[in-house]
Amino acid sequence: MKLIREPLDIDFFVDPRPLSEKEKKMISDFIKADKEKRKRIKPSKKGRFTPNRV
Repeated sequence: MKLIREPLDIDFFVDPRPLSEKEKKMISDFIKADKEKRKRIKPSKKGRFTPNRV
């Protein structure tokens, strides 16, 4: 994750607010689906040494 430089002439304010139950469920479902998708993707074998067999 990279840091974002804040422009000198602009101020960013974050107003934290509590999430609704619907928003919490949407975020939770998204995270679960992303984890399942990552499990299904097989890791690439790039970089592994495999000798040539003749």
